[in-house]
Amino acid sequence: MQERPTTVFGGTGFLGRAIVRELVEAGRSVRIAARHPQLPEWRESGDRIEAVACDIRDDAQVAAALEDSEAAINAVSLYVERRRAGLTFTTIHVEGAGRLARLAREAGTSRLVHVSGIGAHADSPSAYVRARAMGEQAVVEAMPKAILVRPGVLFGPDDALVGNLARLTRLPLVPLFGRGTTRLQPVHVNDVARAAVRLTASRPIQRRLFELAGPETYTYRELVERVAAQLERYPRLLPMPFIAWRLAAALLAPLPSPPLTKDQVLLMQSDNLADPDTGGFTDLGIMPHTLHDSLPRCLAPKG
Repeated sequence: MQERPTTVFGGTGFLGRAIVRELVEAGRSVRIAARHPQLPEWRESGDRIEAVACDIRDDAQVAAALEDSEAAINAVSLYVERRRAGLTFTTIHVEGAGRLARLAREAGTSRLVHVSGIGAHADSPSAYVRARAMGEQAVVEAMPKAILVRPGVLFGPDDALVGNLARLTRLPLVPLFGRGTTRLQPVHVNDVARAAVRLTASRPIQRRLFELAGPETYTYRELVERVAAQLERYPRLLPMPFIAWRLAAALLAPLPSPPLTKDQVLLMQSDNLADPDTGGFTDLGIMPHTLHDSLPRCLAPKG
């Protein structure tokens, strides 16, 4: 009897790609579901992997992607709204997440892992964070046994965090968010992927909520300094009040893909730390990578 696939929604994104690779390396059958599907370049003959076109806003496409799936992982993400295209935090993180959970239940998919984020709270001033919290609620209402995974800020080769900091440190003067004291627990993308794969295994999982953070806590200033030192750069760090960042985000908002948004500024005004009372890597038998040990590979020249 052929193994039923695990469907990875958003399987071409930063986290989704890592999840797909972990599943394949675990010997699992994988279905990538994405708006612009493509098979990974690293696939080899014998890998049980397929790719299907799927827009999380479309019932029929989501249902087709879930057909015969043993498990599903929702790694779809949207960080910048594109309202003219109908891509908003509500349509993707709330309505789309709820749709996927409802159709997974109707399809008889036995396990669903929904990826959210640390700090998801319905009272957040950030529309992005509020949508993440509302999406969690929609998922649980549609499929009560779904597992919620909240990663911290992700890092890894070709990421947004370390890559952006590396580019910033080329400047002689690097502006900080406030005084740079916001605390973060960066988590390696491969560790989160490994956790998602383990949570879709056949072994029963008692916990339904996991907050996955790296083993080290850094302030934003310390992150900038660590990346700069690794690259042997020593720019001056300039504290910049959040009101200036909010003004900059407002001025950049009309751009098709603004490099800074209001929600990104709001996220940097609060610590992003895991709750020790939720599930974590220890419950899954995973020892996460440290940023300190991972930086050399993350910053290695491509070629």
